[in-house]
Amino acid sequence: MTLKNNTRDFDPEIVTDFREKMSYGAYLDLPTLLDAQKPVSVPEHHDELLFIIQHQTTELWLKLVLHELQAAIEALRQDQLAPALKGIARVKHIQRTLTEQWSVLATLTPTEYAQFRNFLGSSSGFQSYQYRAVEFALGNKNRRMLTVFEADAAAHTLLTATFESPSLYDEFLRYLHRAGYDIPAAVLERDVTEAWTLHPELVHTFRGIYENASEHWAAYEACEELVDLEDNFQLWRFRHLKTVQRIIGMKHGTGGSSGAAFLQKALELTFFPELFAVRTEIGA
Repeated sequence: MTLKNNTRDFDPEIVTDFREKMSYGAYLDLPTLLDAQKPVSVPEHHDELLFIIQHQTTELWLKLVLHELQAAIEALRQDQLAPALKGIARVKHIQRTLTEQWSVLATLTPTEYAQFRNFLGSSSGFQSYQYRAVEFALGNKNRRMLTVFEADAAAHTLLTATFESPSLYDEFLRYLHRAGYDIPAAVLERDVTEAWTLHPELVHTFRGIYENASEHWAAYEACEELVDLEDNFQLWRFRHLKTVQRIIGMKHGTGGSSGAAFLQKALELTFFPELFAVRTEIGA
């Protein structure tokens, strides 16, 4: 079957009158969304729109990541591992999209960016409160980071709540404890506002799970999902670093950071260190 004149006819039931019906644009509030890009360069630089949309779409995806992580954390509190893993699986797909998205920004050349960079003032991705909330939700807490957002009441409230709550890993370990696994009291009762650091005693517990995977399949699968989550996060950080190096080299960031050197340090941060440390022990 071929189309006549390369034109596709409408199906008879397709809605075309939206005077009294909800449209696609109305549902998504597209006028607001598409009017949210406000270039500040004078004269307006062609490539600033790319720069804005790159970061705005990142923030939209981060909003969904937070939504899914919060649901996964709540599911673990209720001993519902399967829904928690479903949410984590969705986050993993979002992470892949976010990582690949750096390739779009990488089409911005150093010369092009330099022509509008000074108009950005002190604004910087370092100030993304949703990104910080994701880090907090995964266990990389940093109290000093809260001070960056004191001028934004809504952001500060969200970050404070996430900072003071157990992370995804905290709730996973509590779930394992309730399921009968040996999780030390010091881990269960730790100050959840502190950044997670390696607890060597947990490695023994995870070794038992990994070396007897068929007997502990649910826990084993969950551990590997968390490893995927951290792997993806580190890949995103690495692509961020390499994109920054490609565009501005070793210049300082607009927000006052050391730029690529600061981003390099982020690659040393970890969320679930015991799940990587156990790999050295397995079969040893």
